[in-house]
Amino acid sequence: MISQEQREKLRGWFAGRLPDDLFEELVEVTVDREEITVVGRIPGPKLAEGVSDAEREAAVEGRIQEFRERTRETRVGVAREAEHQFRRKVAWGVECAGQRALFTHVAAPVMTRLRQPERQVLDTLIAAGVARSRSEALAWCVRLVQKHTDDWLAELRDSLEHVERVRAQGPDAEQD
Repeated sequence: MISQEQREKLRGWFAGRLPDDLFEELVEVTVDREEITVVGRIPGPKLAEGVSDAEREAAVEGRIQEFRERTRETRVGVAREAEHQFRRKVAWGVECAGQRALFTHVAAPVMTRLRQPERQVLDTLIAAGVARSRSEALAWCVRLVQKHTDDWLAELRDSLEHVERVRAQGPDAEQD
């Protein structure tokens, strides 16, 4: 777990390092043990009034793909520096006209032991066609929990940061 201060320093590094014309706005910088994900806002395509939803969606997807190809060299250069400095892979994403797209990002394996009732949940999701494998079903469950508990998880993360600060002040803390 990284502290709020470390998260702010990381965001500041990217805000200072990214070329000014790469994004309209740096929307989000998230980090975990394996990966840093940088998401920025890019301008939506200019479309005539009254275009269909299908045309609008295709235009936004095209804009995102154009951005990805055009900025690849710049993003790779920044990512290399960040990976060296922060010892984590860097993934990129954009928000464009209400759509979010993430580019190549880490899918880290996670090992767990499940008892039969938990395995049955995963197997039910597979049988229902929600997932193709237990791994995919477990990822689906995590996304569902994340979607419905963002506030609770944010509070839990804040509490963990407080515990880290208190722990750092304990008897094993370095004396000034």
